[in-house]
Order: sequence, then C-alpha cells, then structure tokens
Amino acid sequence: MSFTIEERGRPNTKEYRVYFKNPEGKYISPFHDIPIYANEAENIFHAVVEVPRWTNAKMEIATKDPLNPLIQDIKKGNLRYVANVFPHKGYIWNYGAIPQTWEDPNHKDSDTGCCGGNDPIDICDIGDKVCSRGEIIKVKVLGTLALIDEGETDWKVIVINTEDPEAADFNDINDVRRLKPGYLEATVDWFKRYKVPDGKPENQFAFNGEFKDRDFAIETVKSTNEFWKALISKRTNAGELNCMNTSVSDSPFCCSAGDAEAVVKSASAFGAEDPIPGSVDKWFYYEN
Repeated sequence: MSFTIEERGRPNTKEYRVYFKNPEGKYISPFHDIPIYANEAENIFHAVVEVPRWTNAKMEIATKDPLNPLIQDIKKGNLRYVANVFPHKGYIWNYGAIPQTWEDPNHKDSDTGCCGGNDPIDICDIGDKVCSRGEIIKVKVLGTLALIDEGETDWKVIVINTEDPEAADFNDINDVRRLKPGYLEATVDWFKRYKVPDGKPENQFAFNGEFKDRDFAIETVKSTNEFWKALISKRTNAGELNCMNTSVSDSPFCCSAGDAEAVVKSASAFGAEDPIPGSVDKWFYYEN
C-alpha cells in the first residue's frame, strides 16, 4: 500500500498540518484508517513516522482533530522543539506511532501499575534510513521500553524498518544490543533526560528501565489494538479524541470521502515555511 501526504499551512507555524491519503488519493486518518498490519501472519506492522531522526520539531498525530493530521505540539503557547541533550542531536531514531492502536487511559496496566497515555503506541525505528515526515513504513517489532510519563504508561516499541538492508539480522531486542552496541543505553538515557531542559524531573521507567523482548512487545501492541477497536466502535468513551474515519465501515464515526475532503480544504493553503528558531540548535549539558 502506498500512502501519500498533503501539507497545509506554513511549516514551522501553528497552522501547519500534514494530511494523509490512501492509494486511491482519498483523504484518511493515519490514526484510524491505515491498517495496523502490513503482514499479520508475520507480525509486520505499519508505522507512521512523525519525527525523522536528528530533527527536533515535536510533530505528532493530532488525536483530537478531524482526520488526525500531523501537527507540531504546542507548550506554553509556543511550538515545541525537543532540546539537544548532549550528546544526543534531536531524536536519535525515526519516531512515530503504530496506527489503529490506543493506550487506554482508563485501563491500568497489570505490569506497570499505571494507566495508558491516551495516544497511539509509540515506535522508535532503529534502521539506518532517515525517514521523511509522514512516511508510512513497515516494521518488525524487536522489544519495548515502558516509560512512566507523569504517572502514565507510555510504551516505546523498538522496531526496525523491514526495508533496512540488515533487517533480517534483527529479530529480538538482544540483536540490537549485539549489533548496535550502545543504542539501547542511549535510548534509555534520551527518554530519561529529554524533558529536563524544560524544567521537569528525569523520567522514570517500569521494569527498572529494562527492555522487554519481542514477544512481550508484540502482545503489548496487539492489546492496544483491542483498546482501539473498542474506541472506534464506541464501546468505550472517546472523550476528546476525534474518531472520524473513512474506512472502518462498522464504526459510528465513519464519514464520506466528501466530508473528509471538506476537512482538508478548510485548512490553510500550503505556504512558505517560517524559519526555525536559532535556539533549537543549542546544546543542553548537565551531569546526571
């Protein structure tokens, strides 16, 4: 399946949006309409790249907006950029989410003792390719880290792009430890410290910051797909989440292609980008 994107508004502004289209060119939601599986029999999943490696803009699926475009997160009225916490430059993987998954904020995880973060489940793609914003990739799940973010369970699933030349060599979390030494340690360090420049304490982890293996991670992804199924069929309360979709035929939130097009056409026209603030290139140093 080949998905494409359509940008609206001016990049590096609050109006900027990245909308998604299916192979037929119809507008869709990356949260609800892109299938979770690229190959269910082999446990190959689709992933939406929100933030390409080495970049700083905190792009994310807008779970509360119609059609859930990618937008830049806003904190205290300003566009959010992740700081360069030495020695890490921006995000150290392609960062994104698996569609048709949802971390239910009303479900307390039996392993972590915390409820879900109300978002699709996050992925960190360790493949060598630097992906583009809004790219849809097919990934193998290798393991997962359980971040506890302000009291919520926020799974970080370690994956590799199936198109990576070395993808066949990676089948479990220990393969990452063996073939990319230091990467898992850097991942824990990144998640632990990335909010410190904003004046927040270091993040905590379940399982003492240990990665869980492939089988555990796949089961975690599949459980969040079950929570999503309840969400999209209105068997659970969506709250502020926008479940507008064009392909889940038995969903009460399913809309017409015309309704979806109207959402995109109502957004600002694509225009020249604003400059990125110079402060984004600064480095943040501290002893931990």
